[in-house]
Amino acid sequence: MSPNHTASTWAAGADPYAPGPGHGIRGGKNGLAGAAMVLGLIGLSTSIVFIGGLLGVIGLVLGLIALKTTKRTGAGRGMSITGVVTSSIAIVVSVLVAVFFVWYADKTQECYQPDSFQQYKQCVHQQLTGN
Repeated sequence: MSPNHTASTWAAGADPYAPGPGHGIRGGKNGLAGAAMVLGLIGLSTSIVFIGGLLGVIGLVLGLIALKTTKRTGAGRGMSITGVVTSSIAIVVSVLVAVFFVWYADKTQECYQPDSFQQYKQCVHQQLTGN
């Protein structure tokens, strides 16, 4: 028995399988909002390896479309907002990681042909500290 249907509902002859309050058109599901939230969360967790930025862009687009849809249907607003926020953060983190890698590669480009790992570490330390 679902939480919306009590024994008195059965006794009154009501359909026990009919949707309860809040399960009509306004209480429906928004698949775009769910997809945006999932893509945003996965994008955020993988933003360090660049793929998160791409997932974040897709999640952001879906989240914005879902937000527009929620004005009409009323379903999935929280998931839409979560998708937009997490996707946006995933994009920002991916961009920052890319900028860091470009900066690091530029700073240490002279160290890419060492004879040993110890020489590489020493060269990188010198390049980054200026010693």
